[in-house]
This record gives sequence, structure tokens and C-alpha cells, in this order.
Amino acid sequence: MSDDLLFILEDAKDQMQKALDHLETELIKIRAGKANPQMLEGLFVDYYGSATNISQVSNVSAMDARTLTIQPWEKNMLQPIERAIIAANLGVTPQNDGNIIRLFMPPLTEERRKEFVKRANGEGEHSKVAIRNIRRVAIEDIKKLQKEGLSEDEAKDAEKTVQDTTDKHIALVEKHLAAKEKDIMAI
Repeated sequence: MSDDLLFILEDAKDQMQKALDHLETELIKIRAGKANPQMLEGLFVDYYGSATNISQVSNVSAMDARTLTIQPWEKNMLQPIERAIIAANLGVTPQNDGNIIRLFMPPLTEERRKEFVKRANGEGEHSKVAIRNIRRVAIEDIKKLQKEGLSEDEAKDAEKTVQDTTDKHIALVEKHLAAKEKDIMAI
């Protein structure tokens, strides 16, 4: 197998893995009834004029199953953090006591759970589309190599390998979605 072909196969596999990793990150942000500090990942706070991740200006921790606490490193960051949480529309109202901010997670209703499942499935669909696009690009690259002199048998084998990798990653997406749905729907 040529170096170009190996590069195409490895690159496709790496990009599909990144799509799967991105899905995992997005699924963590969808809450399943339990307070999880990772829910606030990707939440940016105005820190002296620049957007900074909340975890870089405060300590975020789960006090119990339904409560998150946010303790900023500087007291003057309480208001910007509170504003960022409200602007993020997380479905919770921050409680500021002057030292720390508490987020009390309300129990999920059946309707809200179904909404979260729908959102998780949407993220899964985005990942599947990304994986299929990676497959399409890899197969196009293999066909270009074939025009440049790669044998037909090697090209067919490489296309099969790309398809097998795609199927494996799509199955992993389905597995993650099923686990998340079970987690969300559990009372």
C-alpha cells in the first residue's frame, strides 16, 4: 500500500474519531437530571474585556446531585458570571450570596426530558453527517490516486476499509446516543 493511501486512511480515521469526541463533549453539556460541572463547559464570561471560559475564572463543582457551586477567584467576577449564566439560557437561575453562586437544577419533567433526547439526537445526527462527509472526501481522494496510477484492487480495498471505519464510527455514535437517552429518561 502506498504512503499516500495510508495517509488518506489514517487521516479519515482520525477525523472520524474527532467527530465522535466532539459528540461526547456536546452530550455532556445536555443535562440528565444530575448537576455536572461539565454542563458549564463552553460558557464564556467577560473577564476584563475578553471572553474567558468560566473554568478559568472560577472553581465549578457539584455540591450534590442537584446543585452546582461556582466560586470565582475574584469577588468582582460574581456579577459577570451571573450575567453569563443568565445569557446562556440554561434553564436555571443563579443564586448569588456574595461569595459563591449556586445553581439549583430543577427536576426534569417528562416533556423536558423528551426535549433533551431530541437535542441529543440532533447532535448525533450532526456527528453522523460529519463522519459521512469525511468518508466522501476520503473516497474522492482514493479515486484521484487511482487516476494517478493506483491499481483498481488497491483502490477497492481502501474504499472498503474507509466504509468499514465509517460503519464502526456510526455504530459508536448510536451507542452513545442510546446511553445518553437512557440516562436522560431515567428518573
